[in-house]
Amino acid sequence: MVGWAEFAEAAPRIAAIFTRRHAATGNLCMLATLRSDGFPRISPMEPRFFEGRLFLVGMPGTTKFRDLARDPRFCLHTATVDTQVTEGDAKLWGLARDEPDIALHQRFADDLFADTGLDLRGAEFDHLYDIDLTGASAVEYSGGHLDITIWNPGQPERVIRKH
Repeated sequence: MVGWAEFAEAAPRIAAIFTRRHAATGNLCMLATLRSDGFPRISPMEPRFFEGRLFLVGMPGTTKFRDLARDPRFCLHTATVDTQVTEGDAKLWGLARDEPDIALHQRFADDLFADTGLDLRGAEFDHLYDIDLTGASAVEYSGGHLDITIWNPGQPERVIRKH
């Protein structure tokens, strides 16, 4: 599987759209997980880039994190409110991997505090989920056509144009 840095190198078009939309919405994305009964759950979340990786972070003990602990499959979608998709949108899917490195947790907390003022320094993290990507896609509407960019590990991005 592929982490964010390797993905961004292999799929620069999708990575750029994801990064742009992530920033434009104040980091808001929608996370799809699987509930214990097998049905999907959609939850808002603010994934965070740190040290060349993309982490799924949020309040501990939430249902989305219980879902990931039980079944690590996810889909992450940039928050889209424009039905014309003029700014594009992107989806990432893969597996969430719990990062156990306590030193990384503390560096992450230091960075979070410096960036947002949220102070988790010295706190013990229940989970800090890194992502392993198994696929991605993005859409952009421009000039009367829709470009759908698709990526799978080991393959270059490919664009399908719909008129």
